[in-house]
Amino acid sequence: MVARQGRRPGNPDTRETILQAARSAFAANGFASTSIRQIANAAAVDPALIHHYFGSKEKLFLATVRVGVDIRAKIAEVGASRREDLGRVLIRTLITTWDSDAGISLVAAFRAALADPMTSRMVREFLTSVVLAELAAVMHLAPGEAPQRAGLIASQVVGLITARYLLALEPLASMPVESIVAAVGPTIERYLTGDIS
Repeated sequence: MVARQGRRPGNPDTRETILQAARSAFAANGFASTSIRQIANAAAVDPALIHHYFGSKEKLFLATVRVGVDIRAKIAEVGASRREDLGRVLIRTLITTWDSDAGISLVAAFRAALADPMTSRMVREFLTSVVLAELAAVMHLAPGEAPQRAGLIASQVVGLITARYLLALEPLASMPVESIVAAVGPTIERYLTGDIS
C-alpha cells in the first residue's frame, strides 16, 4: 500500500476554530503582539496548519475581518510605478479595488472597524504596522517624515472611502475612476513630496 502524499487536510471545522482564536487574540493583544504560535495554542492546532490555511499572519488577520484582498500585492503594484505617479497610482489602485467584487467585503470590514472598538483597534494597528509602514517604504518616504506623511495620506484615503462607499455622497459616489484620480492624486503627491510643515 502506498502512503498518501501531501498535507493532511485537517478537520472541516479547523479553519473556523483558527479564525475564532485569531479574532480573540488580535482583539486582546493587538496585531503586532499576537503570534502565530499563540493563535495555534489557543486553537489547539499545529502552527503549520495556520500557514497551510492562511499563509501568513497578515492574511490570517485579513480573514478575521473578511477582507478578500491581497494587500501586499496592491502595495507592490503601487510601488512599481514612477515616483512622480505614486499618488495617482495609489488612488487608482484603491478605487478600482473598492469598485471590484472585493468591495462588498471591504465595506463590511470598514463598517465593522468604525462600529466595534475591538475591531477598530485591530484594524488601526494593522494599518499602522503593516500597510502604512510598507507604503512608506515603497514610496521612499524619509524615516523622519514618514509617520506624518503616511498619516496625511491615510486621512485623505479614509475620507475618500467614507464619502464614496459608506455615505455615497454625490457626485463623488458616481464619479469615474479617472476623474477621482485626477482630483485626488495630486493631493497625495503633495503629501508624498511637497512641503507639509
